[in-house]
Amino acid sequence: MTSSLAGKRAVVTGAAGGIGAALAAELIERGASVVLADLSPTVVDTAAELGTSAFAWTGDVSSVEGIGALIDSADDRLGGIDLYFANAGIIGPAMLGDSDADWDAIIDVNMRAHIRAAQALVPRWQEAGSGYFVATASAAGLLTQIGSAAYSVTKHASVGFAEWLAMTYRDDGIRASVVCPMGVNTNLLDDAGSAGGAAQKAVTSAGTVLEPAEVAAIVLDAVENEQFLILPHPEVLEMYRMKGSDYDRWLRGMSRYQARLSEQ
Repeated sequence: MTSSLAGKRAVVTGAAGGIGAALAAELIERGASVVLADLSPTVVDTAAELGTSAFAWTGDVSSVEGIGALIDSADDRLGGIDLYFANAGIIGPAMLGDSDADWDAIIDVNMRAHIRAAQALVPRWQEAGSGYFVATASAAGLLTQIGSAAYSVTKHASVGFAEWLAMTYRDDGIRASVVCPMGVNTNLLDDAGSAGGAAQKAVTSAGTVLEPAEVAAIVLDAVENEQFLILPHPEVLEMYRMKGSDYDRWLRGMSRYQARLSEQ
């Protein structure tokens, strides 16, 4: 059966490795052409391994100039953009962070990069009558991340922004989805350990750590079905329901859980 993604033109940010590289590989498997974008020059090798339907772009997708250059490159190589996967992300500082610079960096990468990409793409998608924006957030965007205020705040913002896109431009033929996994075997999970032990322990103890390829397949199945909230770890939905049913109880329980992690 032919995938609905066959012939589509996609951009994936944060694509040198992890979920981004896996998304690019799965997109190509389903017949799409992909520009892989990353700040790391290793994205060139990643794209080369994926064959002639993959193209590398190296640069900073958190800046207005970087987004503009990436879109220009995708236009040149693919002839347009049908799907944009805002996947690049960083873990940021532990706890409250030590400076504005800590917060500025993670806000630019995890939140403003999504806004800047949408500002550039939505008008052209409105004119075309179609387009798809996929944001990689985190279960932390629904449940809050122990040990990292900045990561929690920016991932909540990512969920909220994708939700706003989905409801605002639906009648224009534009779709949006948000991906909210827990633990995935990527460098970001390793970075969580460096930023603060509690953050990594909270993720790895909450559920199964998935491989990026598993997540990519789940994400693209959901995109093909135009599903907004994508949960590679289904148990996140039950946790989210518990949180919403009694917020104060949830906060007390999370506080106790954080204390237990700190004792380990």
